[in-house]
Amino acid sequence: MTPDIAEGFARAEGPGGPSLHADDPALRLLIVSDAWHPQVNGVVRTLSTVVQHLQDMGDTVEVIGPDRFRTMAMPSYPEIRLALFPAARLHRLVDAFGPTAVHIATEGPLGWAMRALCLRRGWRFTTSFHTKFPEYLEARLGRVAPGLAWAALRRFHESGGGTFAATPSLRAELAGRGFTQIRPWTRGVDLELFRPAPRDPWDGLPRPVFLNVGRVAVEKNIEAFLRLDLPGSKVVVGDGPQRAALQRKFPKVHFAGWRQGTALSRAFAGADVMVFPSRTDTFGLVLLEALACGTPVAAYPVTGPIDVVAPGTGVLDEDLGRAALAALGCDRDACRRHAEGYSWRACAEAFRRQLVRLGGD
Repeated sequence: MTPDIAEGFARAEGPGGPSLHADDPALRLLIVSDAWHPQVNGVVRTLSTVVQHLQDMGDTVEVIGPDRFRTMAMPSYPEIRLALFPAARLHRLVDAFGPTAVHIATEGPLGWAMRALCLRRGWRFTTSFHTKFPEYLEARLGRVAPGLAWAALRRFHESGGGTFAATPSLRAELAGRGFTQIRPWTRGVDLELFRPAPRDPWDGLPRPVFLNVGRVAVEKNIEAFLRLDLPGSKVVVGDGPQRAALQRKFPKVHFAGWRQGTALSRAFAGADVMVFPSRTDTFGLVLLEALACGTPVAAYPVTGPIDVVAPGTGVLDEDLGRAALAALGCDRDACRRHAEGYSWRACAEAFRRQLVRLGGD
């Protein structure tokens, strides 16, 4: 166990109270998340996979997402639906389930409503930190007051019994911003699905193939990748509100749309480099998925890549084009070996270990 992880587990015994243990009785775990199916993103993939593993371990898990409520489209992002006035229905759903532990995954309308319910009833709960909303808002809206956004995030998370954060750099940043109940919780990758073969040949596209996978949205900074002067071809797998504009602006780029399952694995494996231009992600599941397929990563040296990309499996540089070209020389076998150190089962066990029961006993 690294010093960072050990320190994280020590903190987990702090103000939020003791964590659960593997031999504790089965849970009736309620997860409340504003990010849930049919959304396609890393938060949904993470929660879905963890839920399946927890159920396999004997827990009863219920996820309450926007799909159970009247919703409105998120401004400038119609694919994301936000629950409208969820409190009354949320209360009924919670009471019908009867949880013994609660985890609030997001800071949207459902997250705030569940937080209020827990505080009113004196229930202890945990939260997780998935998105740097101050940076997200700045990318979408221009100049914002980051201090106010961070204050709101602290208020949300500090009222719980622990905030799960995925990487050492994110945990350090949160601690520096006044968060006091940080708990380590990493991510995993499906090593059976994401493999170095078979590979999509990307027929008709000149090599090398530089790939980006994810939501095509402004906060992902995809245009920084598309502007690069690189040999071969650029491919974008994914969809989102910025796709149409970027397709018009960069007609030589191949936009492949969403892919899932084996088709997504083949896309990763068939690329020469996965280029990850985001500066706002807190982890980046696609990094692990690319590495599991043997594809090296080029990214900025920011939270997420600096924790996930090991030496020899990619290149981090403020000059993203230089990183992309240098990553061509990485050892694809080393990329796969590094990804094999991540397990969804271990991710789910770490998640469960750090939950807290409602009454604190």
